[in-house]
Amino acid sequence: MAKSFASVLIDTYNHERFIEQAIVSVLEQDFPATDREIIVVDDGSTDRTPEIVKKFEPRVRLLRKKNGGQASAFNAGIPECKGEIVAFLDGDDWWAPNKLTRVSQAMAADTSVGIVGHGIVTVQRDLREQVETLREGFCFQANTMAGALLFRRRGAFFGTSRMTIRAELLRQIGAVPEAIEIQADEYLFTLSAVLAGAQILPEALTYYRLHDANGFQLAGHDPQKLRRKQKSLAILASTLSQQLEKLGIDPRVRRAVVGYTKASADQIRLGLDGGWPWETAKTEWTIYEILHPEARFSHRVFKLMILLGALVTTPRAFYAVQRRLAESRLYRDARARWLPVPEMEHIQKDWHAGS
Repeated sequence: MAKSFASVLIDTYNHERFIEQAIVSVLEQDFPATDREIIVVDDGSTDRTPEIVKKFEPRVRLLRKKNGGQASAFNAGIPECKGEIVAFLDGDDWWAPNKLTRVSQAMAADTSVGIVGHGIVTVQRDLREQVETLREGFCFQANTMAGALLFRRRGAFFGTSRMTIRAELLRQIGAVPEAIEIQADEYLFTLSAVLAGAQILPEALTYYRLHDANGFQLAGHDPQKLRRKQKSLAILASTLSQQLEKLGIDPRVRRAVVGYTKASADQIRLGLDGGWPWETAKTEWTIYEILHPEARFSHRVFKLMILLGALVTTPRAFYAVQRRLAESRLYRDARARWLPVPEMEHIQKDWHAGS
């Protein structure tokens, strides 16, 4: 089975603590160096990131640009890629040694597959590791209702450091709207999964690092960062919906594909700026139904009781109480014992001590 020539595109911004590990994890792949290239797009870093990347030249090509966010970094890097497939990596993450081999084999085995994802190891801030892999539903296309319902609960397996996309598909999608400063990967992996077959490999091949400067997984309640995230999610949901309409995707399928992203944007907006109580209840129930369709009756009743409370208070007050409860060890222990959050049955989760 012939392997495709692969481009590795690393987007980075002020990752001086992490970028070397990201690059080394690519250089140490069990994949022939002659069959791949590595391009690092530095999105206007103000720290030592460019200096560290230059240590690896000429094995690594560095592109520097003015800071503009993840979408602009992708738009600068993707046209420079010469590979038949493009594997993406954030500058603060790293790969397992067999990542490129596994994804290139999957794409060579089935030409209908346009995007490949896989499991993930999330490295917590205390260095514990949570491994998440998919139990079932490995292949689908999100251009039908059945495919869209599979896709919207599996998007986490296609994030930046997990997604590998055929170059011809990236050319078909075109430039990412640059107003999407964070979560631009979702624009690419959503349209890829609609336009072509999507496959998720059953093993964890990426290490996703949580730290104090994450743009999407925020460490605390930072209104400025939340506002930036909300803006990106709202633009993402809107532009994806427009693109899917242009592609002739059925309205019900469009809503299923972008529903979680839109609800997530609404949730942040309500917490920051307020709104109508019924908006809180509707948004929270939408997210709950997407994440926990198999929840027990008792848990559904509990959720509905909480949402009755949301109907008699302001959104900002509701989310403020939520944050205080989440910070309470007593509350967390009581929930874990008596009414734990439903597990996603399609995902296998395991915890390991940090290495």
